[in-house]
Amino acid sequence: MGSSVKKKKDKKKDFQKQKLKVGKARPQPDNFTNTSFKSKAIVLNAQTLNINAPSSSDQFSHHLGLLTSRSDAQRKESLSYLTAATISRPVGSPLPQPVSILVPKILPLFLDGSNGVRNQLLKLLRVLPSGEIGDLIEKILLYVRAAMTHLAADIRSSSMDILGWLLEVAGEPLVSCAGGWVKTMRCFLAMLGWSNEEANESWSTNKASFGKAGSEGKTLVKILNTLGLFLSVGLTEAETMEPVENTNLFPLTDVQYHMLPRRSNTYASLNLFGSHRDEDSQMYEQCSERRKILSSKFLKVLERGLESARQEGGEIGRAAAATTKVITQSLTDHEGGEA
Repeated sequence: MGSSVKKKKDKKKDFQKQKLKVGKARPQPDNFTNTSFKSKAIVLNAQTLNINAPSSSDQFSHHLGLLTSRSDAQRKESLSYLTAATISRPVGSPLPQPVSILVPKILPLFLDGSNGVRNQLLKLLRVLPSGEIGDLIEKILLYVRAAMTHLAADIRSSSMDILGWLLEVAGEPLVSCAGGWVKTMRCFLAMLGWSNEEANESWSTNKASFGKAGSEGKTLVKILNTLGLFLSVGLTEAETMEPVENTNLFPLTDVQYHMLPRRSNTYASLNLFGSHRDEDSQMYEQCSERRKILSSKFLKVLERGLESARQEGGEIGRAAAATTKVITQSLTDHEGGEA
């Protein structure tokens, strides 16, 4: 009984108003901490001090690692630093990190949800050494095609800027790599909403969504212009080495065919050690092969789609007419050459 009475009294104390006496301070609570003392020094254990600033290579690697940050501002700031470091390096000096390590780190940002990050990424891509992009073209195209078929309209629009840059710096490797011609063409048709049923030779078009109201025309013009550039690169004969005409080299003839190849992987089209490829994943290195695939698979749907776009007039009609001219001229030149 005594313990239960004591518990009841303890509970009542919480609800009883304490009487304050004149001249006496209010009692301190049980969890009171005395902070009235003053310290002359603050001691931090396990502190590392270094008077030397980190090198530019260390800072470059640090910002390269921050590209996976959850903060949009941090990713954009790191891309800005990488761009500035690439531009400010001495002429002829290599990057702090090789392009083969840098590019795979930035590829996931093709699908970044922030417009600012993607715009800064494009600035970084434009200052990279263009001669080293061709060897990484297959890896880059995987992310470019993923961006072209993304659900977000802004990301699809940004993919055209990246693809346009790729066509400028490595156009021939792009259209001749595995899947570079057929798969990329199918992505263009998906973006434009043009479908081609090969089984029954029918054609249909669906109004594609290009984002906010008022921006559809600009995005469609960008897609048609990039498509025209893609077709121009793929349907134009690549520059070949001029034959050496010098009688003093006899008995050496056709020297240009015995020179070292310009491509890093000359026999990649044979696919000697890779998995089996379907028709869409094949490498079409020759311009004649790409023309043949275009004529058999995509020519009808392109002609009908471009004619429909041309009838809209304005910038869209001019872009469609320019793309149609590329197709007509390349096929006409090819027929004239065969004749």
